[in-house]
Parts: sequence; C-alpha cells; structure tokens
Amino acid sequence: MWLLPPISADHSGRKCLVLDLDETLVHSSFKIIPNPDFVVPVEIDNQYHNVYVLKRPGVDEFMRRMGEIYEIVVFTASLSKYADPVLDKLDIHKVVKHRLFRESCFNHKGTYVKDLSQLGREIQATLILDNSPASYIFHTANAVPVSTWFNDPHDTELTDLVAFLEDLTAVDDVTLVLDSSIDTGVSPR
Repeated sequence: MWLLPPISADHSGRKCLVLDLDETLVHSSFKIIPNPDFVVPVEIDNQYHNVYVLKRPGVDEFMRRMGEIYEIVVFTASLSKYADPVLDKLDIHKVVKHRLFRESCFNHKGTYVKDLSQLGREIQATLILDNSPASYIFHTANAVPVSTWFNDPHDTELTDLVAFLEDLTAVDDVTLVLDSSIDTGVSPR
C-alpha cells in the first residue's frame, strides 16, 4: 500500500517534489513571535494553544513556481492537527497535492524518517527538500539539503533554489545529479 494515490492525469510526467514543513518552509512557535505571518489555534489535550508562524522569505513565490512544474507533496514529521491548519494558510496558491504527517514516517532509532520508496512514485523522479539530513537518511541521493530557518528576514535560500529545481525537471534520474555520496576519488585521511 503506497502512501500516495496514483499520480493524477494533470501531473502525469512530472517529478515529485517532497517538501518538509518546519524550519524549511516555515518556523512555528507556541511562544509569541512579534509580527507572525499568521496564528493557528491547535488543540492539545482538549485545550487550544496559539501557534505563531513565520513564513520563510520567498516561500509564496517558491511554492507557486514549484507547483507549476512538480507534483508537490508536503511530508512533515509533525502531527496533522498542527500541520494541516498551517498548510491551509501557507498554501495560498493551492499547489500542495498531498500532505503526509508523522504517522507516515518510519521510526528509525527514535528518528522520524521519510521513506521516499513508500510514496508510490519512481524514486529517480522524486526529490526531497529538507533541513534535517536524518529525515532522508534512506534516500540521500534524492535530497536537496537546505539550511535550518528560524527567522532570518534576509534568507534567500528558497529563491536561490528555483533555477536549480527548474533544471532538475529535465533530468531523467535526479539521483545522478543529487547523490552527494558519489565517490569523488578523494580518500579521507
């Protein structure tokens, strides 16, 4: 049983771009953040708590452009009762086709791992954008690592990645481009 339904006809031929949520696209906090982009009430133990959310600079345009050329999946280790309302507000262009949460992660030695082989997509046509290398340890050759983002208003990482991700749509096998573990012939000392 795959985590995703078969690819829709309007996305046929597109690669699958898996996006992490927290510290990749947004930063959220239960503590009050001055000037949050939005606030989401989340129920925990029958009590509502406000979650203050900052959007990473460039995220709206990044999502819009990626949604034009990829099948977009947000895969987070967070719980759906938090991530769903955040995505409802974040996905202003309605480009996220699928949402996967903590229960879809594989618990590997106490870490939530996103196992891309369980998506039901060709692995050579699937890439993951994530700030946590532990979350894609099974698929390092599919990863586009990004720095962890909390609140730097001058961050340009998402904007800077657009051209590279556009170019990847033309590659037959993304793992041949992204695989950072390819032997470079340099031996560590």
